[in-house]
Amino acid sequence: MIGDNAILAYYQAIKDGSVTVGRWIRLAYEMLVNGIESQRWFFDQKAANNAIEWIESHCFHVEGRLAPGAVKLELWQKAFISAIFGIHDENGDPQFREVFLLIGRKNGKSLMGSMISDYVFRVAGGYGARVYVVAPKLDQADIVYNSTWQMITLDPEWQAEEELKAERDEHNKKIHDDSFHARHRQTDLAVPGTNSTVKKIAFSAKKSDGFNPSLCVCDEIAAWEGDPGLKQYEVMKSGMGARPDGRLLSLTTAGYINDGIFDELMKRSTRMLLGDSKERRLLPLLYQIDDVEKWNDINELRKSLPNLGISVSVDYMLEEIAIAEGSLSKRREFLCKYGCIKQNSSLAWLDAQTVSKACGKPLRLEDFRDNYAVVGIDLSQTTDLTAAVCLIEKAGQLYAFAHFWLPGEKIDEASQRDGLPYQLYIQRGLISPSGENFIDYNDCYNWCISLVEEYQILPLCVGYDRYSAQYLCGANGMLENYGFKCDPVYQGENLSGVLNECEGLLKDGKIHIGDNDLLKAHLLDSAIKMSVERGRGRLVKVRPTAHIDGTAALLDALCVRQKWYGELGDRLKNQG
Repeated sequence: MIGDNAILAYYQAIKDGSVTVGRWIRLAYEMLVNGIESQRWFFDQKAANNAIEWIESHCFHVEGRLAPGAVKLELWQKAFISAIFGIHDENGDPQFREVFLLIGRKNGKSLMGSMISDYVFRVAGGYGARVYVVAPKLDQADIVYNSTWQMITLDPEWQAEEELKAERDEHNKKIHDDSFHARHRQTDLAVPGTNSTVKKIAFSAKKSDGFNPSLCVCDEIAAWEGDPGLKQYEVMKSGMGARPDGRLLSLTTAGYINDGIFDELMKRSTRMLLGDSKERRLLPLLYQIDDVEKWNDINELRKSLPNLGISVSVDYMLEEIAIAEGSLSKRREFLCKYGCIKQNSSLAWLDAQTVSKACGKPLRLEDFRDNYAVVGIDLSQTTDLTAAVCLIEKAGQLYAFAHFWLPGEKIDEASQRDGLPYQLYIQRGLISPSGENFIDYNDCYNWCISLVEEYQILPLCVGYDRYSAQYLCGANGMLENYGFKCDPVYQGENLSGVLNECEGLLKDGKIHIGDNDLLKAHLLDSAIKMSVERGRGRLVKVRPTAHIDGTAALLDALCVRQKWYGELGDRLKNQG
């Protein structure tokens, strides 16, 4: 019943508008509910209730106006805890090994970390539970660690045990066994009777193994510096390999660090929520405003501040808004910490449904003979994938013919690395081997020439990344010498308009890629890194190992089409 299941109750409140959430939370709870109903995963109501009831009976506020009162969980918190402890896989183990909570300041982020740490430490982790609180520095890890201990000491059950612990007989020996009583030792919190501990740790290049977490709380990951943060996260994640019930809980507001674990989790999370990801073990709950232009609207801020009116008052937020409106730097900080909008954030770009609209039956160049076109070429690397896209307009629709090249000696290596069937793509004519260990750009040149000489398709302009091989595309390069008009495309934030046009055309079903599964994969692996200050974005990979060469080539073609359409549009429409 909805009344018993906090996940369903919260989802119902989202649907009927009684709670205000943003796009990503709506998608997350749609995913959770669909997964339960389809039995992609299994919901254990008793396990969820046990966690909620224990937390409300044994956890306490340790600071602020609600301290030292008992915690009373809000519906969003109950749904969050239910998803962590109530959703299991077919083996009865936690479905979600990684949990990512993005939430605005003063909304109980550290409290949530402490409550879950306490529950795993004293109850759910069982014998030998290992809880770690991780941060770049020990004083940062101290926040959740100390809150956990303070919470324990406020528990009446613990206090009663503490009194019994002091009782002695006439020989000054302990009367009661206190081995199951939580205590604060010099380096950790411990329950000796269950061999369970809570430890705080800072990043360490020297200690990169030996962890076996039941729970790892990664606090304020938006402040974790790039490479050290990524490595520490992977160390803790790999440490869970021996524990099928281990969980990695990342709690954060937005921040300012670029190319760190925050950016990585944001890209993975948004791609998963957009519906095209093979991940099944990540639970992303992103409380974030949708419209940056409404950053000072209280109703919009409810999307990033689910505890607004509870742990943070509306009056307080109105005061913070007034301060931010008077200062650009304060506005940036407000957007980041209350709106959860990173100043340079990377989000998955296209959802699976949008990309699927572009897919269909195979396209054949011979069906487009005697037409005008534009071409985009991405020649970013000589030892890896290279892409070209021929874009033809017909009856108001755009047809994208993409072709790719890989060095012949690297095909098997690339297939293993990328998990893609490149040999099959070669058989289907989507990829051609080129050179042995380096791309031979003559192959790309010959493909462009074949458009003219074999299919009588005339590219009126070729767009190419200005960092590409100049002898192929640049002034007096091979293509110009043949007679093509070549125009360099400056990849970066200046392509924001092209990105917006491409997204709009895809959503309207006006771009068609046929059955080109490789171009489809590249579109789904594309992300946009937004600069909030400038309101512009640039194309990036959704993860470091992804390929987006096909997307880049498509954008190069759209860029020159957009640039020269006023002059060439009558011919590019192919209405004759």
